[in-house]
Amino acid sequence: MHVLILGAGYSGTAIAKALAPAAQSVTGTTRSPEKLADLKAAGIEPLLFDGNEISPELADAMGRATHLVQSIAPGRDGDPMFRVGTPPLGQLLPKLEWVGYLSTVGVYGDHGGAWVTEDTPVKPVSERSRERVEAEDAWLEHGARQGIPVAVLRLAGIYGPGRNAFRNLAEGTAHRIIKPNQVFNRIRVEDIGAATAFLAQRGMGGVFNVTDDEPAPPQDVVAEAARLMGVEPPPEIPFEKAEMSPMARSFYGENKRVSNARLRNAGFEFAFPNYRVSLAQLWATGAWRQQ
Repeated sequence: MHVLILGAGYSGTAIAKALAPAAQSVTGTTRSPEKLADLKAAGIEPLLFDGNEISPELADAMGRATHLVQSIAPGRDGDPMFRVGTPPLGQLLPKLEWVGYLSTVGVYGDHGGAWVTEDTPVKPVSERSRERVEAEDAWLEHGARQGIPVAVLRLAGIYGPGRNAFRNLAEGTAHRIIKPNQVFNRIRVEDIGAATAFLAQRGMGGVFNVTDDEPAPPQDVVAEAARLMGVEPPPEIPFEKAEMSPMARSFYGENKRVSNARLRNAGFEFAFPNYRVSLAQLWATGAWRQQ
């Protein structure tokens, strides 16, 4: 297995670590020269890629790749691999056997707190989610044409070492914003890595929700983290009075409970099935502090 991760950021690095034991090589791209050393330290062969120009080194990695993970967000011009001027994928990736495309549960839009599954029709609200749907379709269509399994991983809100409620509390940026009946879906980053490895090693394609078992109000997560830390949680703030960026406020406009039953029924087991188990592990190990 020769793995190529386009956009080896927080999730991409976790995926690389999960795939490494079964891989002959793992290459990952970043648009930031400052991050090259971090990728190398994580056991990833690092390459620069801005989403546009494919360097000779990246072209060589593409030529070797048997397993591709696409984590670069699409823009107005679509997914980087399907933009005008990009060579045909069959030419760039001649040995490809499997693709994992990282998407978002945001493609479902708002369902008033009801449960949704992979069979629920998508109705994206934001422009970024509409772009994700177009990219999902492009990858699934490419896979169907080429006879290559493509797994679309619809990710919930990502957290884990270094990105969590403990850090927010310690840095004074945690808030408990109360909007009645609002829940969010979340996923521990290591479970993203493990789920991707599970699907890749079995050559499984299709659409999969990658989220833990328990959609929950965001203020409950902050309160649990504060309890474990032994500190007072921040005061509750009604949603109507909260000061938030337009993007942050837009997240509260989408309320749904996302089911992970398809991934579980395929045989995958989550290491962190809910936020309480996950926060307890982060606190006990000190991993919450990770930079």
